[in-house]
Amino acid sequence: MQPNNAALRKRSQIAKANRTMFLWIAAGSVVVGCALVVAFFLGQKLIYNERVLAEKEKTVAILKANNDVVSDLETQVRVLDTNEALQSVRASDENQTIQVILDALPSDANSLALGASLQSKLLAGISGLTLESLQVDPVIGVESLSEGAAAEQDASISNEFGNQITFQFSVSGSPEALKQVLTNLERSIRAIDIMSLRIESQGATQLMSIQARAFYEPAKTIELTDKVVK
Repeated sequence: MQPNNAALRKRSQIAKANRTMFLWIAAGSVVVGCALVVAFFLGQKLIYNERVLAEKEKTVAILKANNDVVSDLETQVRVLDTNEALQSVRASDENQTIQVILDALPSDANSLALGASLQSKLLAGISGLTLESLQVDPVIGVESLSEGAAAEQDASISNEFGNQITFQFSVSGSPEALKQVLTNLERSIRAIDIMSLRIESQGATQLMSIQARAFYEPAKTIELTDKVVK
C-alpha cells in the first residue's frame, strides 16, 4: 500500500505544480498583455503630443514673424504720409495720405461710386466737352442687377477677369477736350484699363466712345482659428 500512496502523492504534487505553473503563466500573460496595451496607448499619446507641439511651434513662428515686421510696416506708413505726390491727390485735406492708396483699390464693388466719380471728376470741368452717355455695369454676383443693366454677354465679360467693374461712356468735343479726357483717366488714382476706344468725326466736333474697366480688391480678414490635429 505504501508504494501506491507514494505514487498518488507524487501525482497529486505534480498536478498541483502544473496548476500553479499554469496560473503563473496566465497571470504573466495578463500582465504582459496589459503592459503592451499601455505601452501602445502611451506611444500613440506621445506621437499625438508631438504633432500638437509641432503645430504650436508653427503658430508661434508665424506670430513672431508678423510681430517682427510691425515696426518696419509702421515706418513705411509714416514715410507714405510724407509723400507729396500722394498728398496732392487726397480727396480732402482732412484725409490721411494712406487713404489715397486705399481709394485707388477699393475693397468693395461700388459701381455707383465709380459712376459718380467719372461724372463729377474725370469727365467734368473740361472746356468744350459734352457727356453723351455713361453706363457703369453692376458686378454680377456681388451687386444686384437693376433694370437696364448690361446684357448677359457683357456681364460674362465683366466677370471674366475677376474683381473688376466695366463701364462705357461717350463724349463729344474738340480734339483738345478728348485728349484731356484721356489724360484725366491716366492720372486717376484708380487703375483704369481702356479695352476699346473709337473716335468718329462729326463735323467740327468729334465723338469718342470708350469701353474700360476699373478694379477692386475685397478686404482680407485675419483671425486666429482652431485647428484639429489628428
